[in-house]
Amino acid sequence: MDTLFSPDSPLMRGLTRLADVMILNFLFIVTSIPIVTLGASLTALNFTAMRIATDRCNSVSGDYFRSFRQNFRQGTVIGLILAAFAAVLGAWYLVVTNLAIEPLLELVLLAIWYGLAFTFTTMTLFVFPYLASFEGSIGEVLRNARLMSWKHWLTALGAMGLIGLSIVVTVFYPQFTGYGLLWLLAGFGGIATANGFLFARVFDKYVAAAAATRK
Repeated sequence: MDTLFSPDSPLMRGLTRLADVMILNFLFIVTSIPIVTLGASLTALNFTAMRIATDRCNSVSGDYFRSFRQNFRQGTVIGLILAAFAAVLGAWYLVVTNLAIEPLLELVLLAIWYGLAFTFTTMTLFVFPYLASFEGSIGEVLRNARLMSWKHWLTALGAMGLIGLSIVVTVFYPQFTGYGLLWLLAGFGGIATANGFLFARVFDKYVAAAAATRK
């Protein structure tokens, strides 16, 4: 029994991680003001989630607010850029699907749209974890996130699949999420931490390579 409840036991470590995820989820929700702070809060969410996933987190609130402060300006600007691009894609789709044009032209325009939408989605999945892990200008962050999403496409698909599955379950089987209650308790933090395993494995290779180059 003493071993079961010791701080290093699997049970206690699991409960500690669950508590960290719930705290992270709460911090993300209360600091996410649409448009204004969402970019910074997504960056802080991913930074802290990756640290939780790799057992490097000593203080959830400390890690979260450090990243939030450090990346507030860039995170906000990048969030606005991504929101604007998403709006353009949305307008493009509405125009093409509602405009009276030749079927072949509509097919071509929709094929281009789906290609751009997929690239945008995979890049967006990498943008905020990348910003949380590396320094660079806004242009460099966006470019490198896009290149990484192409190079590490399995990671991108894994993260996209997890988020997509969560959305499908929430929309079509809301009873499994307690009709949204699970999202308020640990949903955002839990998904970010699960994806944090994937992104940390990718980024750690680049960090190690950069450290070896400096030696």
